[in-house]
Amino acid sequence: MPLVKPLSPDHDIETKALAEFFNETLGFCPNSVLTMQRRPTISKAFINLNKAVMANEGRVTSALKRMIAWVSSNAAGCRYCQAHAIRAAERYGAEQEQLDNIWEYKTHPAFSDAERAALDFSLAASQVPNAVDDSIKSKLYEYWDEGEIVEMLGVISLFGYLNRWNDSMGTSIETGAVESGNTYLEKHGWNTGKHS
Repeated sequence: MPLVKPLSPDHDIETKALAEFFNETLGFCPNSVLTMQRRPTISKAFINLNKAVMANEGRVTSALKRMIAWVSSNAAGCRYCQAHAIRAAERYGAEQEQLDNIWEYKTHPAFSDAERAALDFSLAASQVPNAVDDSIKSKLYEYWDEGEIVEMLGVISLFGYLNRWNDSMGTSIETGAVESGNTYLEKHGWNTGKHS
């Protein structure tokens, strides 16, 4: 059972209108947002930040942003966010081979060197203590410009917030996210854990 129960999607009309964004990304409004709306200023600010972070301004694709989110959430151990991120990567056109082999991104041929640099950055930036160093920086600058690096760190930071929120809250995971988690992550030990 979650720490705080989600409210009805109709609880706050402004949040409901903004949350339509998630119908495209996930196919449903996340329970995390339905809980945040107990303080609508938080839910609205979060949705607007999410929309800004996930907007495409350069070569960092929607699919890659969601894979960055998955690596970050995996590093943090948030099963709720892992399932959401892999579901969104699927919905935003990540290649089937990448979805099937996300755990092996460092070595699997489905991932380019540029994608590996981005995903390594996500892993390093999501660790405590932070592991971003000159080697990570050097690899990033081989493939990405500064604006794209800012986009990537926006995703990593957004999911840092979500990982803390959902793991502390024990947010109940939605059926669609469970299906994606089971499809792509279960073979490596993923399960709903406390998010049942």
